[in-house]
Amino acid sequence: MTNAFAKRGILAAVAVVALALTGCAADSAGGKGSDAAAPEELTPVNFGYIADFNGASLLAVADDQGIWEKHGIEITPSVFTNGPLQIQALGTGDLDFGYIGPGAMWLPASGQAKIVSINTLGSADRVIAQAGIDSLEDLKGKKVAVPEGTSGDMILNLALESVGMSIDDVEKVAMDPSTVVAAFASKQVDAAGIWYPLIDTIEQQVPDLNILAENDDFAETVSFPTAFVSAPKFVEENEETVTKVIAALREANDFRAENMDETVALTAAMLKLEEASVEADSKNVKIMTSAELDELTEDGSVTGWLEGMNAYFVGAGKLPEPVDPATYYTSDLYVGAGK
Repeated sequence: MTNAFAKRGILAAVAVVALALTGCAADSAGGKGSDAAAPEELTPVNFGYIADFNGASLLAVADDQGIWEKHGIEITPSVFTNGPLQIQALGTGDLDFGYIGPGAMWLPASGQAKIVSINTLGSADRVIAQAGIDSLEDLKGKKVAVPEGTSGDMILNLALESVGMSIDDVEKVAMDPSTVVAAFASKQVDAAGIWYPLIDTIEQQVPDLNILAENDDFAETVSFPTAFVSAPKFVEENEETVTKVIAALREANDFRAENMDETVALTAAMLKLEEASVEADSKNVKIMTSAELDELTEDGSVTGWLEGMNAYFVGAGKLPEPVDPATYYTSDLYVGAGK
């Protein structure tokens, strides 16, 4: 995997800032799968990711195992701090593919991207609070930090709704993820909607924080899928490339499902993080094989997950009305890439 970053527009600015914040890079030479026969000409692809297990593990595996080359792809990876920024970069043509968490799912639903592959079901999001704030009701009037349009935003809204409150009952402060960490650690905010592994960092400085809500609290009504996305125009005009990328992601996904320990090690090396931290992060993820995702796609389960997301986003004011997932999830391409 090359460590070059696109020098165009928003991509350059975001990638440089994100790297400065996370210290992450993605370089690996001579992967274990490098002996696989690769096409003579590789299709260049700009690929965004987030520097955590969910966002980076398949890229780390595909790089190490020579999977990109096997499928005729050469990627230029760029690290981002959240999904909405990647959707923006897709729109400007600075990215060809990116990764989003559940909090950004309203963007594909609103027509700004296509989901080309479901990745995982996430359970890393929490509403955390300073010591002395022991319940969601205690958040009334308090200052709550959240990265706008992310799964942290989503978990906060779901949590407040569950106790008959709304975002209007708190003082919401929009911050990027790294700023949330600093603000909570320095007690500039009373609470936050944020996720692991960032919470691990916060807990090192605020060990007595309280967890007021988590994804599993809402498991009966809402699932939290993560996904890989592309721009609608790119998908329409480059179906062959999209199919190659999906096929590579499927192969990397199955390696991950069968080799979690090695995947953790590869992801930690890519992100320059301690393996223990990445392993802890991986515990907040439900991984499905590609065959399982095929079945879940064909039996309507994935559609149900996305419809659940839509219902939430309508209630949160992100979407004016529910949207048919068939308009933005390329299920035929995903399943077809495995045949």
